[in-house]
Parts: sequence; C-alpha cells; structure tokens
Amino acid sequence: PVPQFIEHGKSIQTLVDHGIVVIASGGGGIPAYLNESGNLEGIDAVVDKDLSAALLGRVIKSHELWIITDVDRVYLYYGTEKEKPINEMTVSEAIQYADEGHFQAGSMAPKIQAALYFLQYHGDKVVITSIDGITEAINGNNGTIIRN
Repeated sequence: PVPQFIEHGKSIQTLVDHGIVVIASGGGGIPAYLNESGNLEGIDAVVDKDLSAALLGRVIKSHELWIITDVDRVYLYYGTEKEKPINEMTVSEAIQYADEGHFQAGSMAPKIQAALYFLQYHGDKVVITSIDGITEAINGNNGTIIRN
C-alpha cells in the first residue's frame, strides 16, 4: 500500500534539525493501520520503499531526495538497442515518459512516482543513481536529476 503517514515524524524532524543523521523507513517501514480504538495495528502487506522515502522527505521538509537503486541513472527504452540515458528531466518530462510507458512497474515506475510525489509537495530535486554511483552523482557526473 501507499504510505499514509510516518509514525514519530516530528521526532525525526527534531533529530534532523539538530544535525543528527537519521536512518528511518528502511524497506518501506512497517505496514500498520489505525484500528477502531485509534491504535496502530500491524497488517500483512508491503509498503513501497520509494514512496516511504518520499513521504519521509516531505515530513522532514527535505529539499533533496536521493533514490538509490541498481542502475546508475534512469533510461528511456531501458534494456533495448535504443536505450538512452537521462541525465536531467523536469517533472513534465517525467510524466510524459511515464505516460509513454518507459518505466516498468515494480522497477523504475515506483521511483519516478515517488520523485513526482516528493517534488509536488516540498522538494527541489530528486537524484536517482546506484550505490556505486553516489560519489560521481554528488559531483554531477552520474545519476538522473529530476526538478520542477
């Protein structure tokens, strides 16, 4: 399911405001819902990790969201002879490419969806890259940057 809220979001924000690096919502977090008594109750589900990261970014008012995946950047025509890397794109371009079917469900599509959500509500920039490409992406030589 799509995450609806981040439990203890204000506490996480306070830690971030005090310069503490917080590792939270890993793997999408723990799926739960508010039961009739208003208490959290666990459910059998998988929460999308990319949307969880985007929601957490919104909660803590982050300006950037970095989505780390197994490819160095986003591609059009991924896995075909026409494969084309995207270094930068706007929200409108991301929507257009998604509508054209360039991003596979369960792969790049949820990452693009998370990027669009994050940019819609607060963020300035999303970077999608691989774990091995982070240093180069910080220096602007790797990854895909998505901006409004």
